[in-house]
Amino acid sequence: MSQRCLNFLVIWIMACFFLLGSVTAADETRQVRLMPWPASVNVSSAAPLVIHTSFSVAVQGNDPHLHKAAEIFLKDLRRHTGSLPLDFSIAGNADQAQLAIDVDHPSEEVQKLGEDEAYTLKVDSARAELHARTTLGAMRGLQTILQLVEITPQGFAIPALTIEDKPRFAWRGLMIDSGRHFMPLDVIKRNLDAMAAVKLNVFHWHLSENQGFRVESKKFPKLQQLGSDGLYYTQAEIRDVIAYARDRGIRVVPEFDMPGHSTAWFVGYPELASGPGPYSIERKWGVFDPAMDPTKDSTYKFLDTFIGEMAALFPDQFFHIGGDEVNGKQWDANPKIQDFMRAHGLKSNPDLQGYFVERVQKIVAKHGKTMEGWDEILRPNMPSSIVIQSWRGQKSLADAAKQGYRGLLSSGYYLDLNYPTASHYVVDPMSGDAASLSDAEKEKILGGEACMWAEYVSPENIDSRIWPRMAPIAERLWSPQNMTDLHSMYDRMAHVSDWLNAYGLNHNTEYAPMLQRMAGTDDVSALQVLVDVVEPVKAYAREGLATSEATSLTPLNRVIDAARPESETAREFSEMVDAFVSGAIKPGMEAQMRQRLMLWRDNDEPFQTIAKRSSIVQEVAPVSQNLATVAATGLRALDYLDRGEKAPQDWKTQQLALMQQAFQPKAQVVLMIVPAVQKLVQASAGETPTVLALPKNATD
Repeated sequence: MSQRCLNFLVIWIMACFFLLGSVTAADETRQVRLMPWPASVNVSSAAPLVIHTSFSVAVQGNDPHLHKAAEIFLKDLRRHTGSLPLDFSIAGNADQAQLAIDVDHPSEEVQKLGEDEAYTLKVDSARAELHARTTLGAMRGLQTILQLVEITPQGFAIPALTIEDKPRFAWRGLMIDSGRHFMPLDVIKRNLDAMAAVKLNVFHWHLSENQGFRVESKKFPKLQQLGSDGLYYTQAEIRDVIAYARDRGIRVVPEFDMPGHSTAWFVGYPELASGPGPYSIERKWGVFDPAMDPTKDSTYKFLDTFIGEMAALFPDQFFHIGGDEVNGKQWDANPKIQDFMRAHGLKSNPDLQGYFVERVQKIVAKHGKTMEGWDEILRPNMPSSIVIQSWRGQKSLADAAKQGYRGLLSSGYYLDLNYPTASHYVVDPMSGDAASLSDAEKEKILGGEACMWAEYVSPENIDSRIWPRMAPIAERLWSPQNMTDLHSMYDRMAHVSDWLNAYGLNHNTEYAPMLQRMAGTDDVSALQVLVDVVEPVKAYAREGLATSEATSLTPLNRVIDAARPESETAREFSEMVDAFVSGAIKPGMEAQMRQRLMLWRDNDEPFQTIAKRSSIVQEVAPVSQNLATVAATGLRALDYLDRGEKAPQDWKTQQLALMQQAFQPKAQVVLMIVPAVQKLVQASAGETPTVLALPKNATD
């Protein structure tokens, strides 16, 4: 098991126990379901501010970014209320407006790290007043107002309240990998809309990979002509995305991975590589041998020109060079590189990579940028200005801070690993090894970024892998550290998930069409009953359980690709079972449990009718059979509990063995109601229920 997988497994287990011990949410989170939760909320009992068709916004000042933000706000308000395009307006007189926005001074023309994002919002029945020191803060406040809009007997309205808010971390990001699978502009833009909605402020764009080089270079056109399969962004499109993000208060940080993860560079420019080639775009996944040659001056001349071109295209201060996972095999096999290492006293491949990174850092600085990279770029004598992005864990983040380097946490926020939301929510950049840092060292931790690596996502299902789990991660990076109530988090996340539909995200809307396509019919109710209670295997188990090696050309059209990373249905059933076996039974709870168990027990027959028509559906037929069997066991266990009769020992033993078998991954998905039914079986036998951990082969 890799270190990354082990980190996530520990976090997942912690989250399971944390969820069991979670306390009831504060009253305010039941009254308004905001995410991220503000620093301070005071909900009033006064009448709300009703949004009439004459609703208008008054903007003080001449900052074009603020006026643009107000226009976007009104557009989004129409999305959430279904109002006509001409209903709302920007008023010239603040006294006549229902929303008055007051900003002390404009934000920077090119958005910068650490700009003030604080705001104050006051709402009564007559008007709302939003005050911020910068336009950026006003943007955050406008997003809060949008989340507050709700339907009432008087129409759409904003509750009366006072909010004082500011972020805990200055860097709150999402990385989207366009290198492995290309993501069209509409995917990028709708995710930028959603990022703004939950107050994220950095879009980290992974733009080069073994499987593709995705940006037009006018200096080196063969990069995109030969290294992209024709799937790349023109420089005009890049500028459009940057402007789109800037209008929403989001910085765009590009990543061009070097010296490894760089095969696509070598298709057009093989002279950059440490081996002779020829090279072609990689179709498989993994860490590959090709790497840039760190010993040639021509390599750095090329990178100087390229980085200069990209530095002019991307205005943000930070430039990400990747720098991770170089296996060194090409370096070991190249006699000239070995001679160079001996001549320069470089004793290992990490030393050679350090030499490369130091030279690239000087190039990045020459072009006015600050270098950022993954853990591996941190070497002795690097300038303290660089930023370390930690994928290895909180220890590496803390170690960098102790050495005086700024850093971001990504370990614990890898969305592609399909872990449940709770496992991400309990991860905090200031916990673990970072908790013991000095105050000065803690200031080096800028925040965090979630990562959406793209081996197994397409434009069709990428939203379902990012959202809604990204919203609680955004809360972890924005909200006070004591926001730890998992029940409140899940309740508010469900609300935000539906609310995000207005931005064109397809994390909810593509589910049924994907099922309909694989079933070959519009009636997919039986298939959906099954897929609602399964999850994809976690971490990197998909590769280990595959019957054939996946490539970038493999269709992503199976149940594993449609199933949600976290089954809401299974989680809710598990919560009911936990309450039931602990004695915290609510009226109607057992009836709900029985209703669900009977649905699952009886679902296999109509499911098999669909499976006969589709090879894709047939793949999960054994899972459907297990669902029926497990559900029947759950009903039998409830019967024992209702009668106050202790289940026979041999029956219990037989059923627990069945649970172990049913919990094994099949077709690379896991049946997630099994742990809850096991608890019912144990309780029916008079035993204390235990937590059934995911099988090792489902998390490797």
